[in-house]
Amino acid sequence: MQIELKGKVGLITGASSGIGQATALRFAQSGARLMLTGRDLKSLESLKRKINSDGVKCSIESGDITDMDFRQELIRSLENQFGQLDILVNVAGIIATGTIETTKLEDFDHMMDINLRSVFHLIQLSLPLLIKSKGNIVNVSSITGLRSFPGILSYSVSKAGVDQLTRVAALELAEMGVRVNAVNPGVVETNLHKRSGFDQKAYENFLMHSQTTHPLGRVGQPDEIARLITFLVSDNAGWITGLTTHIDGGRHLTCAR
Repeated sequence: MQIELKGKVGLITGASSGIGQATALRFAQSGARLMLTGRDLKSLESLKRKINSDGVKCSIESGDITDMDFRQELIRSLENQFGQLDILVNVAGIIATGTIETTKLEDFDHMMDINLRSVFHLIQLSLPLLIKSKGNIVNVSSITGLRSFPGILSYSVSKAGVDQLTRVAALELAEMGVRVNAVNPGVVETNLHKRSGFDQKAYENFLMHSQTTHPLGRVGQPDEIARLITFLVSDNAGWITGLTTHIDGGRHLTCAR
């Protein structure tokens, strides 16, 4: 299916690696102009050079997505540079282990701040532009938002919040012509788990174990998620809103293990 995003402007958070980076490349291939943000300035600059070399306009803003002032400046900068916003993709997020007994309150709050609060606020800040363009939003959630798994309590709660935010926002914004959807990946091979504290050996063992927890027998790749996001933001998905969709190699069909 041909995806055409020419004339569109997209804002992608968490674009310096993983799913965010893969989505930026997919959008650029489809002709969208881009504003990208993330924490790794060097990686963002490299990504910008690659996209610009293909003749697509791309701007970057590196900063802390939990900083309210940065979020506000991000939208101001986007409007000044592009004058419009058609697509918002909220990818930025973290993961951490912890149970109801071991999760510290400050760690719980930090998880919500990055994974949920920043998503809520960026949607609010983007709404005037998105309503004007009758644009759409895709939130990157997780299978843990739809299914319960032990040992990652705060992460699971944050993603469940993203899913409900997606559904309620879809209802509230439908009459304004703005669509809101979410994708719910299983384990995807990115830097997410490494940044949570896994060393290389532990991460390799985790990926090997994950082959047994996903019925298709493997973990996902960032571009597989990016392709679904690209479809959802396109006119091909023009009658889809409020969707929280599994893209997890069948993991949602299994019991916790």
